[in-house]
Amino acid sequence: MTDALRTAAIDILKINDRGQYTVPTKGLYPFQWNWDSCLTALGQCHFDEARAWTEIETLFGHQWPCGMVPHIIFHQMDDGYFPGPLVWGTNRPVPTSGITQPAVAGFALKRLFDRAQDQAAATARVRALLPKVAAWHRWFYATRDPQGEGLVAILHPWEAGRDNSVDWDDPFARVPTEGIAPYTRRDTLHADPSHRPTKEQYDRYLWLVEHFRSLDWDTSKMHDASPFQVVDPGFNAILIRSCADLADLAAQVGDDALADENRRYAARGLAAMESLWSDGHGQYLCRDRITGQLIDSPSVGGILAAFCAIPPERAARIAATIDGHGTRYTVASHPPQDARFDAKRYWRGPVWLVVNYMIADGLARAGQGRTAARISADSLELIHKGGFAEYYDPMTGEALGGGQFTWTAAMVLEFLAHDS
Repeated sequence: MTDALRTAAIDILKINDRGQYTVPTKGLYPFQWNWDSCLTALGQCHFDEARAWTEIETLFGHQWPCGMVPHIIFHQMDDGYFPGPLVWGTNRPVPTSGITQPAVAGFALKRLFDRAQDQAAATARVRALLPKVAAWHRWFYATRDPQGEGLVAILHPWEAGRDNSVDWDDPFARVPTEGIAPYTRRDTLHADPSHRPTKEQYDRYLWLVEHFRSLDWDTSKMHDASPFQVVDPGFNAILIRSCADLADLAAQVGDDALADENRRYAARGLAAMESLWSDGHGQYLCRDRITGQLIDSPSVGGILAAFCAIPPERAARIAATIDGHGTRYTVASHPPQDARFDAKRYWRGPVWLVVNYMIADGLARAGQGRTAARISADSLELIHKGGFAEYYDPMTGEALGGGQFTWTAAMVLEFLAHDS
């Protein structure tokens, strides 16, 4: 059974491979996505080490001069996705979006390097990528942490990857819904509209895109100009973990200055994460940077914080919080005890294997092996039950969203490798 599952996962990665990059799934997402690619590379390294490095190199080949790595690269035209390159209007040599995504690349590089069979080739490729990833980290703290607190803000829900999370409801209400150009969505042609973000949310997504475009995508101005500024613990945990891993990797190849810089980022970020902790919820919460208040939304973003080196007592509480959800499958993206929970609507309840993988990794490192093992087992059971879907109902295990999903397949290969 394990061999058949592994073969099926590899087949999906190959089906969605476009040579130098991989699409998340045919139709629904026909371009290269930032954190998808970094996590996809982890799956690719189990059967094609060189191809895994190429995936990340292609992504960083489209890094902006300021250091930002965009969340979408439009390698070729495809009108099956909205908003496309004309809406973004970033005027890049190869069209890209103008916002970013979770900075998981440092973690991915470290994991690829540690597993490399060809150490000489891996060292050469790491040396070329290290300064690029470091520039991205530097950009985050320069443009998204203007007060130097050690935590960065997202300026658009798409940056967190959790597009319609309950976390955003209150701060998102400040974003207007009027004055945007008429548009036609494409996502609802490929997936059940009742499982996708609402029209009102899409109006606000597009308002922010048009607002940032009016600033000519000057990333030094976007933070202060945005009515949506949220400090997300999951997003920051990924960045902190990547800074720590990049520091270790830089030290391994002899770049002590880069290692020291990223260790400082990680240490300051870890200390600042404590300001997001909620004893009442037993996890971390988002903070609305504009109001300065924590957002009363105990989503998977605050559980994903376990991905970085949080204190062991915090990890233990998070493990207990996951158990307290009481869902058949872990980890729900929002707790069912909350009236805003929706088992089938994208990031308002469903299980996603990609965050399961990072949560399990962090909890295992923090000594919470029982909960980590349960997350891994639940993840593989979901595949047996519903195939390689985009996400799943945490109560029934029903497969939801896109099918033959790339990063789901990549995470299956990771879970299988860990369990073997």
